[in-house]
Amino acid sequence: MIEIKRDIVIIGGGPAGLAAAIAAREAGITSLTVLEREAEPGGILRQCIHNGFGLHRFGEEMTGPEYAQRDIDKAREMGIEILCDTTVLSVEADHTATCVSPAHGLTVYHAGAVILAMGCRERPRGALGTPGTRCAGIYTAGSAQKFINLESLMPGRRVVILGSGDIGLIMARRMTLQGAKVLACVELMPYSSGLNRNIVQCLEDYGIPLYLSHTVTNVEGRERLTGVTVAKVDEHRRPVPGTEIHFDCDTLLLSVGLIPENELSKGAGVTLSPTTSGAVVDDSLQTSVPGIFACGNVLHVHDLVDFVSDESFRAGKMAAAYVRGSLAAGAELPVRDGPGVRGVVPQKLRLPVEEEVRLMFRPDAVYKNATVVVTAGETVLARKRSLILTPGEMAVIPLKPQEIPSCDGLTVHIERGNN
Repeated sequence: MIEIKRDIVIIGGGPAGLAAAIAAREAGITSLTVLEREAEPGGILRQCIHNGFGLHRFGEEMTGPEYAQRDIDKAREMGIEILCDTTVLSVEADHTATCVSPAHGLTVYHAGAVILAMGCRERPRGALGTPGTRCAGIYTAGSAQKFINLESLMPGRRVVILGSGDIGLIMARRMTLQGAKVLACVELMPYSSGLNRNIVQCLEDYGIPLYLSHTVTNVEGRERLTGVTVAKVDEHRRPVPGTEIHFDCDTLLLSVGLIPENELSKGAGVTLSPTTSGAVVDDSLQTSVPGIFACGNVLHVHDLVDFVSDESFRAGKMAAAYVRGSLAAGAELPVRDGPGVRGVVPQKLRLPVEEEVRLMFRPDAVYKNATVVVTAGETVLARKRSLILTPGEMAVIPLKPQEIPSCDGLTVHIERGNN
């Protein structure tokens, strides 16, 4: 067993981990290591060969691999140590990270601070309770994306997609371009959970129907999938008899939600939010365990990687301040979800607040001509009007330090407009 000391250890070499490492290095930390379980850094972006990345951060449109490569190149230019093929087994509250790799065997890192950037995973079929046989031909959308884009394997030819998350929408287009026939995209909720631009560019542009308030009620096939039955659901999400539609297909792709990879966080004693399934953090992105920070999709699932990078830059900067002993620890001001708001992050602010805070959340439904409002008791601190708010797009409302008073807590809520 090897024991190593580092100022900062970052777990995950995807866009969040790379951005956090770059920010920590720019803040003057030279003793830091990024631990990545895959053979190469870059995370999920390596298989996202479609464009649409980087518009906010770089002012230009690029593919996922292009976006990732910019941070990989910068990290290497800065001399940041990135260890791939390295699986972290545990993280302790005392900032000890135990990992294993073919090259170095069992290694224990003793860090001044730890940044959690493990990303998220897809919800599998087993979590859905979908009726029917356990035949071949059922994949998560991300798995199918990896097969096609990285391994040049075609999952199937006649496809139904369950769920309208962004990966599922993008795979509808990708499968079509590869010669498959995408018969339908089926969504349980009365609204899509993906970005509107993906609905237009990936479904409407290719004539692929989107069935809202529908779900798969039966899966057919013995060795290989031969068909699925889809039915409309009522307001209680129960199938409505007589509304069944049958599709002859050999492939069912699941795009039914992402779950932050927080097993290591739990082991370290980090408090998790029941709403986001990520860590509870303050405005420095520090978790309930001092010196352990979280950022990116392990904290809360983002819709744009540009926002992941922005958030992770802050995590790296704040972790560097913690290591230097300059991260102030003051009283905490809770930030609560109000009507219409689901999973606001950060969940608490450190007083006194010295920098602008960006409160991020997802609406719990579709709201038109609505206003996001931040209040302290009866006092309105900030208002932001939006033409439309949807669960598929992250909402952001900034708060300036002078707008944040000493009080019992802040509440973020949505005021309905006239539709």
